[in-house]
Amino acid sequence: MSGLVVVGVDGSASSLAAVEVAAREAQWRGAGLRLVHAYLWPAMHVPLGAPSVGPPDGGLGNVAARVMTEAAERAQAVAPDVYVSRAVKTGEPLTVLEAQSRAAELVVVGSRGMGGFVGLMVGSTAVHLAAHARCPVLVVREDGSGTGPIFLGVDGSAAAARAVGFAFAEAALRGADIVAVHCWATWNAPLPPPRETSMPYANEPGALAASAERLLSEALAGYREQYPEVSVERRAVHGGTRETLIETSRTAQLLVVGARGSGGFAGLLLGSVSQAMLHHAHCPVAVVRASR
Repeated sequence: MSGLVVVGVDGSASSLAAVEVAAREAQWRGAGLRLVHAYLWPAMHVPLGAPSVGPPDGGLGNVAARVMTEAAERAQAVAPDVYVSRAVKTGEPLTVLEAQSRAAELVVVGSRGMGGFVGLMVGSTAVHLAAHARCPVLVVREDGSGTGPIFLGVDGSAAAARAVGFAFAEAALRGADIVAVHCWATWNAPLPPPRETSMPYANEPGALAASAERLLSEALAGYREQYPEVSVERRAVHGGTRETLIETSRTAQLLVVGARGSGGFAGLLLGSVSQAMLHHAHCPVAVVRASR
């Protein structure tokens, strides 16, 4: 066994769906699976044991034990050969998961939660985890078992190269096809040099579409040779990034995007594009952060 997949567990239906996905990911990779549960109350001097007035199986410690047992049973049912370990940590959950990501090749979390991971997809918390984790982060919907292709957002930036590599490796593990998408518009296309005989910075008809096609070819070239078994379809789309990716995610088993970008994906994980993907995509979303 080599490698480690970490999954955040809080007992919610969403986190149990994440456990199943994480177990499959660990099995495909030949990796171990670590179940992680975090809570703040012990740091506030709330005892872990059962209260003096109440059921003997009450208290934070017993609740955590039950949550972890249920998650472990769910993981073993999906991937019985995967080694499963458990970690119950005191601390703010996203900080705990960020620390756990240092030893992991993938962190998996549910899109909705309760208890230790309440509100994971509300506001900036999911963005924070995806932006600061030391490995790719996979955010799972409650139904994370789609059978379509893997959709990959491509913008041609150096920072997005890791997302391309992750998508190809993931497709090889899953036996899935890739649909690589680049969204372009006149406002985010590179400008040609001015010419004496034409309007300054005017593009020839079809030039922007051709440039988008070249960008896709260049971004995918090395990986297509490395993963010849992975079938790839290229789509250069004239349209908005958010709308295009949300719509294509309806038929995807996974959407992969980079944590930094330019062009059609400018400011990903800093602004509205990342928020839209994490809130509105119809399939699991993998966010691959650029290396520091």
